[in-house]
Amino acid sequence: MYKSTLLILFILFATSNCIKFKPVSSKDSPTNAMERAKKNVAEGRGASIGGLLGRNRSTNYEFSTSNPMWRASLETLDFLPLSNVDYSGGVIITDWYNDSSSNSEQIKITLRFLSNEIRSDSIKIIIHKKKCSDANNCYVNVINNSKINSELLVTIIKKAALFEKEQKKNKK
Repeated sequence: MYKSTLLILFILFATSNCIKFKPVSSKDSPTNAMERAKKNVAEGRGASIGGLLGRNRSTNYEFSTSNPMWRASLETLDFLPLSNVDYSGGVIITDWYNDSSSNSEQIKITLRFLSNEIRSDSIKIIIHKKKCSDANNCYVNVINNSKINSELLVTIIKKAALFEKEQKKNKK
């Protein structure tokens, strides 16, 4: 009993020095809970697992609508069915597609964003071509340096440059 009481007193004494009291005026703090929450978010305060573990990482979030490469890619591929679109991962993957001219051939396009800059090496385009002789006999090849690949790249870069020019014009 004596040891446990002494241990509890020691823990209370040791942790009481960690608390820093800062007086707050009621004029600076909103009374409405929603307003306080908005203020805390605006100031970057709040509880998170990373914050509780002592990790103080700052992140620069950019909305996909403000990224010209992303917008240009989606607009260029808007005629294709999309199976995976992940802005935070920087990937756009289409579903298998054929243009009805050949029922035995289909293509699938994968775009990987390597950078947000408008340059030809900022995006990697992978085109898969699937040929089927019947429903159970198909094989898939990766097409490198194809005409489709280069046309897609040029179209995306041109549209991204136009989007960026328009975005800069609207900021003025």
